This record gives sequence, structure tokens and C-alpha cells, in this order.
Amino acid sequence: MSVRTEREDAVLVVTIDRPDVRNAINTATAEAIGAAMARLDEDDSLFAGVLTGAGGTFCAGMDLKAFLAGERPAVPGRGFAGLVEAPPAKPLIAAVEGYALARGFEIALACDLIVAADDAWFGLPEVRRGLMAGGGGLLRLPRKVPLGKATEWALTGDRISAAEAHEAGLVNRLTPHGEALTEAKALATRIAANGPLGVRATKRVLYESGQWPADEAFARQNEIYEPVRSSEDAREGATAFTERRSPVWRGR
Repeated sequence: MSVRTEREDAVLVVTIDRPDVRNAINTATAEAIGAAMARLDEDDSLFAGVLTGAGGTFCAGMDLKAFLAGERPAVPGRGFAGLVEAPPAKPLIAAVEGYALARGFEIALACDLIVAADDAWFGLPEVRRGLMAGGGGLLRLPRKVPLGKATEWALTGDRISAAEAHEAGLVNRLTPHGEALTEAKALATRIAANGPLGVRATKRVLYESGQWPADEAFARQNEIYEPVRSSEDAREGATAFTERRSPVWRGR
């Protein structure tokens, strides 16, 4: 199996398991990641996910040997790695050790949050090979860091240290070597403790609102907000608060 999945309470941990090729993505791996993302969204008892790589590396990008053999490591409707064109509706955290380069960096950028070891490296080196990053990196990077910084990184193809990525706001949390997954799971557990309908609606507004006309923003937000406000979970949250107990979410 090129991808392992493990459930930890309400969190799905997805591990790219091809350490012999630094977790490079071939077609089978893309399909397995896509299936894991579908499971995350479709299982109402799962509230958040973590994506990581085995063997001390997150992902080195596309498996070039598989590509030269005619493979296209993408999933219809989901894009490269079964993820970059259609991330899950539920929160997904990248736990990065070692390298997240080229399409591997674009996979991390498709996640909502990034936890990285302090000796990890990121980068979009495609221009150094006469190419362009085509897996969403150029679309997402300017939304996550200042435009000037995104432009420099994309045009030079330089590698970016975890410390620089953290300083720019791209990496949410830095950890010592070998502890990124542990910290990512802890962060996912904190998110999963919240009401799942509210969390998914919050993510949706955060990502979609930048495209809304200013005079329609509140109306469009209310379309997303009202089903959450009138849900059983909203009532459970208020009741649990007044009764001084932990809420029991049902996702409806």
C-alpha cells in the first residue's frame, strides 16, 4: 500500500508511504490519497485530517519515472495527488518533515494548516527546470504569504527553510525534528473538539469570501450561517455551555 490511513478518535491520519522514492506521487498513490480525502468528507464521525509522509520526508513531488512511463498521477475532479484541485471540506493539516518540494509543496499548500519540523524545507523549483508550478502552488501561495515573498520564491525556485516559512506566516507551527506529526495530530484534535458543522462552514467562508462582491458578502455568509445556527449542534453547544459540560456533537 502506497498510502496508510489510521483513525485516531475523530481525526484521520493519512500517510504517504513510499519512502524509497521520497514519497513521490504516482497514479496509484494519487488515487489512494483521493480515496482517503473522500473518506474524510463522507464519514460523519471524522472531523479533521492530517496528511504526512513516511521515512522522514513529506513529499518530493511527482514520481518522474512513473510520469515518463506514461502515468498521470491525478484523479478526475480532484487533480494531482487526488487533492490539489478539490481539497476536503473538513480541515486538513500537513505534517512536514524533511522536504516538501515542487508538487509536494503544492500538496502542503492545498492543506489548511502546516506544521513543520524546524529542519524541513519547502520550494517550487519548477522554473529551474524550464517549467511552471501547475499544481495550485502559484494560486495558493500569494494567499498565504505576502505577494512579494511569494513572487520571490516562485521566480527564483529557491528552497525555503521552515524558519523562513514560519516567519512569513506559511507554517503555523514549528517543532523539533521528528515531532511534526505529533503536533499536527494535537492541533487536529483541538479542531475536532469543536462543532463539525460550524468548523466546515467557517472554512468555507474563509476560502470563498475573497471572491464575493462587497455588497453581497453578508448575504452570502448568511446563506452558509443560517443552517448552522438552526442545527441540532448549535442547540447542543448552547445547552452544554449552560449545563457546564462538554458538548456531544452529532453533525446535524
